[in-house]
Amino acid sequence: MPTGMSIEQARLIGVVLAGGRSSRMGRDKALLPWEGRPLIEHQIDVLRAAGAPAIKVSGDRPDYHGVADPVPQAGPLGGIAGIAAACENAELLIVPVDMPRLQPALLARLCRNDTAACVRFAGHVLPMRLRLDAACREALQSLLAAGDERARSIRALQERMGVHEIALSTEEAAQLIDCNTEQTWREVNA
Repeated sequence: MPTGMSIEQARLIGVVLAGGRSSRMGRDKALLPWEGRPLIEHQIDVLRAAGAPAIKVSGDRPDYHGVADPVPQAGPLGGIAGIAAACENAELLIVPVDMPRLQPALLARLCRNDTAACVRFAGHVLPMRLRLDAACREALQSLLAAGDERARSIRALQERMGVHEIALSTEEAAQLIDCNTEQTWREVNA
């Protein structure tokens, strides 16, 4: 992004990571009912309300024009790589599908720091804002080509890009609960 240009002036694309197998949950997390509709639709609306005019969904989800991962079984990093292959350079506002309490105002905070290539909340890998440019594309390719599966992580991508962390209040941190298991899903719905 050219110096002096804010994220509002740059191209912002909201991304819902929804390509996982949901193996710990035992059923498709993206289709779990939240406030009367599938969780994936809730996350799409949260991204729009946070200011993302364009939305992309990672994963083989034809009903949501999903972008299949170019490297199968590569986890969220593979999902980001698929979105990167389908987009021109932009600022990506990335959320997991399984974070139902996430609010637009909190997400918008990730976009206020337009000098860092990557921004996340302290103690959390997701959600994040990621500058998709040549350096990011190169880092994605390198990490996906790594022989060690542990190197294929969002955290590794963030470290390569130079991540900036934003502090959270206790109330804000409560929005970042991810529902990977049936027990956590029940707790969030209680």
